[in-house]
Amino acid sequence: MSETKSVADLLANAPSNWGRWGEDDEVGALNYLTPAEVLRGVSHIRSGTVFTLQRLIGDPNGDPVWPGREPATRTMLMDEATWDSPDAPKFPGGLHYADDKIEAFLQGSTQYDALGHVWYDGKIWNGYDARTTIGGLDKASVAPIAERGVVGRGVLLDMARFRGKDNLDKGETFDHTDLQECARAQGVTIEPHDVLVIRTNFLKLFYEQGEKFYQDFREPGLTYSPELVQWFADREIPNLVTDTIANETTYEPETGIALPLHCALMRNLGVTLTELCDVEKLAASCAEDGQYTFLYVAAPLKVHRATGSPVNPLAIK
Repeated sequence: MSETKSVADLLANAPSNWGRWGEDDEVGALNYLTPAEVLRGVSHIRSGTVFTLQRLIGDPNGDPVWPGREPATRTMLMDEATWDSPDAPKFPGGLHYADDKIEAFLQGSTQYDALGHVWYDGKIWNGYDARTTIGGLDKASVAPIAERGVVGRGVLLDMARFRGKDNLDKGETFDHTDLQECARAQGVTIEPHDVLVIRTNFLKLFYEQGEKFYQDFREPGLTYSPELVQWFADREIPNLVTDTIANETTYEPETGIALPLHCALMRNLGVTLTELCDVEKLAASCAEDGQYTFLYVAAPLKVHRATGSPVNPLAIK
């Protein structure tokens, strides 16, 4: 392990997109997804088959979350038993109804990160002062992403199947060269402005192991290198979508730094990160018919000043 002490040291010479879309920009690399890119994505629809990529909230088998967060809890407020009471509301015609609510981390399920979610050196995306996050994100919250929506050509990169595994292992890493080799094996080329959807199937272990899953927590995923970050910059990737909790390997192997790609890609390049997707049905379909490209569509909830938001992305083949 090297002597690098901070993410600021690690990324001292990293590329940046600050100011590229103006000093007031809050959606970053999603600016690459122009109307022409939407139409490019539409051109990859062959059968009209729709795959939803959200994990079930309140799954009886458990909801995986980042350590320290808790799964959503749903509370039933009204049901048929409510109407047994003589004090129950009465509506003309005899209407009864059910009502419930959830209490949840906004990033406790399949979700989009706001660009202001992670930072270092007192600056978030586009150079905004980190103190704009106090009490809620005044800048680079999830709301501008939600208002804009995300539509473009998606490419599934099935790293687990490419490596001949049911799932990647704890702490297993891969980089941009591996992504390109995976794409080549699938018969597809990663093109500029593609939304990258990566399958590890690592969360299979959560459903098999329960709480033991969190012992020595180290997810597999992309790992930092200057070359990888430059590759994302050169390819102008707008959105990284994965089936893991945090998009990248939890700790960078050479330095031990936690989640450096959140800083290099999201904070510096404005790449939007989407986490905790369920891509198993999509992956099975792609493996069966050999079509790994599709129209990707997502719109997180419009939550004022929020650091992230639940989402149910669509892949349309």
